[in-house]
Amino acid sequence: MKPFQDYLDIVNKAIAAIPYPESPNQLYEPIAYHMALGGKRVRPVLTLMACDAMGGDLTMALDAAVGIEMFHNFTLLHDDVMDNADVRRNKPTVHRRWNANTAILSGDTMLTIATQYIARAGDWKVMDLFNKTAIEIYEGQQWDMDYEMRNDVTVDEYINMIRLKTSVLLGCALKTGALIADADDSNTELLYQAGVNMGLAFQLRDDVLDVWGDPVTFGKEIGGDIMNNKKTFLLINAMRLAQGDDVNEMRHWINDPYSTRDDKVAGMTALYERLGVRQLAEDAITRYNNLAIDAFNQLKISDCDKAAFIALANRLSGRNY
Repeated sequence: MKPFQDYLDIVNKAIAAIPYPESPNQLYEPIAYHMALGGKRVRPVLTLMACDAMGGDLTMALDAAVGIEMFHNFTLLHDDVMDNADVRRNKPTVHRRWNANTAILSGDTMLTIATQYIARAGDWKVMDLFNKTAIEIYEGQQWDMDYEMRNDVTVDEYINMIRLKTSVLLGCALKTGALIADADDSNTELLYQAGVNMGLAFQLRDDVLDVWGDPVTFGKEIGGDIMNNKKTFLLINAMRLAQGDDVNEMRHWINDPYSTRDDKVAGMTALYERLGVRQLAEDAITRYNNLAIDAFNQLKISDCDKAAFIALANRLSGRNY
């Protein structure tokens, strides 16, 4: 396999070359703007890595890789509207730079473009996997919104929600590359399971970074989940562990509409630290990352290729961005 940067360069070149129509400009300019914001491009790189590791032709997987990244960015565009987010990758979100209606319609268009790119693989198994994954992601987003209205969300419910909302797309990315390479069922399923567990570790790291991250490297405002009372792994465990005065303080920060952003974020962060929920998250990140590594180690590929997958899993689970 190639170094990560080589796959990333291939993906970025293909994304930069997407031929958007010239008009209506108000529809396509926001798409080009959002896609040019960059990002980690983990999902399309995973597609290319899987295809390469399974002995496939990278050129046959590139359109699907671009489609997966376009789809991922479509979900981000709509998430930003639903979360009322101001910043994405240190730039104004599309609904802030333009407006919410533009963001919704441009996002819809991104979904269709993504489907067009996925279809170019010419494999019904790839399209079936993509459609299944897309519906799971919508289900995960709905659970995420439903949980905002509940105070009895369990850790297991949360893990299932992030599995749907985030993890299955990483599994889809790896499995898509394997399918295009015509890999055997065992390797294909191991790659999918590795991706799902990578995704769980990835999202839990996101939960931690939203509280303790550096906004410059993280690419968005710290404390967004706290301000939206999102039922993250941290908040769910804090609700489970809090007793006495901590319960009253938590209710204050969650329910007081007059708290400033700085006060609420600082108050909840201090509460999390007292209750030790960051360590619980770190332990869970390690657990899911180890499950991903176990799956990679079972692949029938070279030790060098296994090491490349494992290095990426470790990098993502321990990232600060």
